[in-house]
Order: sequence, then C-alpha cells, then structure tokens
Amino acid sequence: MKQLDVQIMGQSYLLGCPEDGDAKLLLAVERVDAAMCKIRDGGKIKARDRIAVLAALNLSFDLDSSSEREAGANTAEARTPDPRLSQILARLDDALSGDGQLI
Repeated sequence: MKQLDVQIMGQSYLLGCPEDGDAKLLLAVERVDAAMCKIRDGGKIKARDRIAVLAALNLSFDLDSSSEREAGANTAEARTPDPRLSQILARLDDALSGDGQLI
C-alpha cells in the first residue's frame, strides 16, 4: 500500500492507497474537497468537523439518490428518495448553522 499526500480545504492529509487505486482516491478527494468548500463558502458554518459531517451526509444522500435512479432505470418501478433523510439534513443544517460556535 502506498501513500498519497492530498489537500482538502487547504489542509494536507496523508492517505493510504492501494497500488492501483490512485485515480479513485483522487476523485474521492476532489469530491469531498468540493463538497466541503461549497459548505464553507456558504458562510454559515466555520468549524471543519461540522463542515465534514454535512459534506459526508450530502455526498451519501447524493450517492443514495443516484443508486436509486440507476435501479429505477433497470426496473419498472423506481423507488422515491426517503423524505425523512431530506428532513434530517434540513434539521441538521439548521442546528449547526444557528449556534455560531467554531467547535
């Protein structure tokens, strides 16, 4: 296993990577960095850990939604996204943006 030095939101991380996994890992880093920067640039949340949690939730939601779309393309009936997840994300956004604390 080799290591890659990457940057996410301007901070360096040394990540372990399988020998043939460079491209996948770099794509994942790019997606995480873009998601985190988008949240940070929104201006409401400053703490990295909170930004990371929101980015992870958003990426997971997007992944689940795209998986459902693909499954729907292969079946007669497509499942609709769970509205509870959208509600949880909205409540989490509200809770994290309202406290004004950095940690």
